[in-house]
Amino acid sequence: MGKIIAVANQKGGVGKTTSSINLAASLAALEYRTLLVDADPQANATSGVGFDPKDIQNSIYECMVDGINVQDIILQTTLLPHLDLIPSHIDLVGAEVEMINLPNREEKMKEALRPLADQYDFIIIDCSPSLGLITVNALTAAHSVIVPVQCEYFALEGLGKLLNTIKIIQSRLNEELEIEGILLTMYDVRLRLSNQVVEEVKLHFQQLVFDTIIPRNVKLSESPSFGIPVILHDAESKGSISYLNLAREIVEKNVVSADPEQEQAAEDTAA
Repeated sequence: MGKIIAVANQKGGVGKTTSSINLAASLAALEYRTLLVDADPQANATSGVGFDPKDIQNSIYECMVDGINVQDIILQTTLLPHLDLIPSHIDLVGAEVEMINLPNREEKMKEALRPLADQYDFIIIDCSPSLGLITVNALTAAHSVIVPVQCEYFALEGLGKLLNTIKIIQSRLNEELEIEGILLTMYDVRLRLSNQVVEEVKLHFQQLVFDTIIPRNVKLSESPSFGIPVILHDAESKGSISYLNLAREIVEKNVVSADPEQEQAAEDTAA
């Protein structure tokens, strides 16, 4: 069964969409069946993998609000053979208002995505920069959450609020939600502040912090304008290599975390 990972932080400009696109593309490049879910009304993840949001007929919005079959809205990208997309649309802005009176409104995305977990190895959800109903839906649907943190002072301020939200969702809506990791982004080795933020985050969150740190990189900034992930724009750039390393780290972590269960199952069978 595939793992559903939300990429969330209510602060804008921390690299959520960049990380979602390039992590999904890197996993696909490693030949893992990967689905990228664009849950942000800005639809940047949709355009970032080569689709024009203006041409999208059905999106995650219709799936959550109108109950359209999720299988009917999955798009196969032409970029990488193992990468599919559930697109977004500006209509998603109104979804929170339209869903307010729906029963189990926090679980609409979960109802749509969980049946897909058998089709994919990884499902990556790009969340909007808010803690509204759509993000709550994403966290309720996910098995784990990646929290991108920009290597700047203000990025640390909102981290506590997000972690409290995750705790609330764990206690009320999704007991199995765990923190996949805190991802440090936009790191500039030349800046003392960047190094201080890295030290601070690692001091407070220790093993929750990914070993991989995403640097500031021109190629990462350029690739969205071409509608392609950085791995297809410049595979040898620091940004591309960093996201491939992140993908490998996540794969390794999930294989390792699965081992104790496999060992227990083997012991039970032997007994």
